[in-house]
Amino acid sequence: MTVLKELFEQHFRAPAERVEPLQGELGGSGRKIIRLAREELSAIGILHDVREENVAFLEFSRHFRRHGLPVPEIYAEDLSQGAYLEEDLGDTTLFEYLSKNRCGEHLAPQVVEAYGKVVDVLPRFQIEAGRALNYKVCYPRAVFDAQSIAWDLNYFKYYFLKLAGIPFNEQSLEDDFGRLTTFLLSADPDYFLYRDFQSRNIMLRDGTPFFLDYQGGRKGALQYDIAALLYDGKADLPPEFRQQLLDRYINRLADFIELGREVFMRHFYAYVYVRIMQALGAYGFRGFYERKVHFLQSVPYALKNLRWLLHNVELPVALPSLTDAFTSMLGSEKLQRLTSKGEHLIVRVFSFSYHQSTERRDRAWCWVRF
Repeated sequence: MTVLKELFEQHFRAPAERVEPLQGELGGSGRKIIRLAREELSAIGILHDVREENVAFLEFSRHFRRHGLPVPEIYAEDLSQGAYLEEDLGDTTLFEYLSKNRCGEHLAPQVVEAYGKVVDVLPRFQIEAGRALNYKVCYPRAVFDAQSIAWDLNYFKYYFLKLAGIPFNEQSLEDDFGRLTTFLLSADPDYFLYRDFQSRNIMLRDGTPFFLDYQGGRKGALQYDIAALLYDGKADLPPEFRQQLLDRYINRLADFIELGREVFMRHFYAYVYVRIMQALGAYGFRGFYERKVHFLQSVPYALKNLRWLLHNVELPVALPSLTDAFTSMLGSEKLQRLTSKGEHLIVRVFSFSYHQSTERRDRAWCWVRF
């Protein structure tokens, strides 16, 4: 904490008067996030002991800002103590904005607009800024390659399937993993893969999206990041809206590269699956293994997405053992109990009315969370 206060005073030439931790047990990154402020001055301090991740974030941030992308300005750093100070982008994540401005599957127009802006910016990260990026600082891999995919799939197998008690044939599942990996790697990997492009890593300030947590970025296929955004578990985007955003994204790509829709879509849903499995592995590790139960609250949303995929998508590669595992997950009593706990309905209804000389105006809004 002392080092962050020193960085604040170094940058603003005045000591911080308020220090507020922003992330506790809910976070899964291992970083400490702290707001430091004085009068109208404010900054976010990060403490993290993985030097390689810090270097990647700082290098990427400066590169993206040079390309005019909306990421936080880096104010000061002390890598020897795992600390850096960055621009304060406020308190509103895209996820929070979505949650407060929806009524079931009905999304308020401002949410639709915000997601549209996010989708429009994504190709600039992947293509425009990605071309000249220094991939030598990527951590832990410079490319989303077979090793990266194996880590994600084994994360899912050992921390979700095994801990959730889902039966599977080890060799048959590995055979499916091999076929899936070969197929995924047949997509063009020569773009920046943000890696964790989801609603909690996007801040909204005055209606403009700003982007965080790209320190795990590396080279990879275009399909991964848009899959991560559209199938972001708790965001629970309606299928029709996901399709609208996907169409918008593909159209936006045409401003940067020539890529036919069929070529893009051939690999898209395979990347949706691998992203969902990566997320489930994280939920299982944090929830089943580390006993941080709140992470398990996201499982029902991932299962909902899997159910939709199994009913609506046919991959160009056969994955019989993996499909059986997904089916078993959907029928699992243990996971059904999580689903029932995660599907409590909260309805908040706010209404008001007032009289003017010749008319009465009424307004009501409901917020429903599943």
